[in-house]
Amino acid sequence: MTKSVLGIIGGSGVYDLPGLRNVREERIASPWGEPSGALRIGDIEGLPVVFLPRHDKGHRLSPSDINYRANIDVLKRAGVTDLVSLSACGSFREEMPPGTFVLIDQFVDRTYRRESSFFGKGLVAHVSMAHPVSPLLRGRLRSAARAEGIEPAWGGTYVCMEGPQFSTFAESMTYKQLGYSVIGMTNMPEAKLAREAEICYATVAMVTDFDCWHPDHDAVTVQDIIKVLIDNATRAQGLVARLARDFPRDHEPCPIGSDRALDTALITAPDARDPDLIRKLDAVAGRVLNG
Repeated sequence: MTKSVLGIIGGSGVYDLPGLRNVREERIASPWGEPSGALRIGDIEGLPVVFLPRHDKGHRLSPSDINYRANIDVLKRAGVTDLVSLSACGSFREEMPPGTFVLIDQFVDRTYRRESSFFGKGLVAHVSMAHPVSPLLRGRLRSAARAEGIEPAWGGTYVCMEGPQFSTFAESMTYKQLGYSVIGMTNMPEAKLAREAEICYATVAMVTDFDCWHPDHDAVTVQDIIKVLIDNATRAQGLVARLARDFPRDHEPCPIGSDRALDTALITAPDARDPDLIRKLDAVAGRVLNG
């Protein structure tokens, strides 16, 4: 039985994880380049927890400058089995006002400047993204939120824009009319790469504003968002601590196969595979390449 290792990616406003014990900082080398920063590795009531600030301390990296492949690769090398993304976002729905935590179940990827796969020329793979969020992990997040006095919105579609600018009014109205729930700048290709790395993934999308479709939010500013970010970050830290305390110590097999996503994904014949790419995939795809 595989032991659970809980990974947490902290988004805007979440640059540390209070409550971690026996903490050590570790910089893990990745063949995919430099990750956002050092991993903070420790435990919460005996459960191994690995924390990575997505934008690095001090919010050094913009969404487009994050090396998503390196981030997921080093989390995989650290043994992470289940990964929670804490992410600030704007809302398209009146019933999801600032301060709402949304447990996303779908994504739409509108990014265009980012490397979105570990695979490519020399070793092609196609993983299923029909259901991008691991249901058991999302359910445990809801239970943890409720135990902390937070009633999260259950389900919703997160559209990921490139940024770093906020939406135009026309873009915001388009996404709202398409029925999307929230908008952010970071969960793609993060969710795709987690699936390729066979890590169970779920998002807590923390609403900071209504995006510019709303007449009271038509000029979103960083200063306005920071006020909500601080409150959201405090509650998110409590949610994570509760999640870790109640988390199963043995990894639960994912009912949609997130943790075995590569079983039927590799299409390149073994004798046509690029050995250099195979070496880079030692952590992400070692289970199937060496099996």
